[in-house]
Amino acid sequence: MGDLLVRPLEPYDTDEAAAVWWRSRHTADSQLPPAIHTAEQVASWFADVLLPDAQTWVALDDGRIVAVLTLDGDDLDQLYVAPDAAGQGIGSALVDLAKDLRPGGLALWTFQTNTRAQAFYLRHDFREVRRTDGSANEERAPDVRMVWGNHPESDPA
Repeated sequence: MGDLLVRPLEPYDTDEAAAVWWRSRHTADSQLPPAIHTAEQVASWFADVLLPDAQTWVALDDGRIVAVLTLDGDDLDQLYVAPDAAGQGIGSALVDLAKDLRPGGLALWTFQTNTRAQAFYLRHDFREVRRTDGSANEERAPDVRMVWGNHPESDPA
């Protein structure tokens, strides 16, 4: 692994970033439900939604996008690392960036089946605050809400 560069998503990145997202969701050992959108729809979403929102970052290693991070307000909305780059600290670097950008706290959703992600976030001081049946997400898959720091959901009312 060379020097990791993290920067905001640029217009010329959207197809490559979407491909990282897609490959991460569809590896043989993925713990995620299959994407309900096509690869082309995901690429359009990156170009038409994530890029204009200006809350998406990419991590590059030797000029190649190896990870994607999207924040939506105080939600860590997307964090995907290319399968061939996983386990090298890239995801951790992006979580640290998210914490620096949102020092007041973060929240995220992960699927209940994605036990690797849950363990990863627990190692980064996130904690579980609730589980749902998944009726509110597109995949209709049971999920877990996790928070870090002084996020408003940290203190269940």
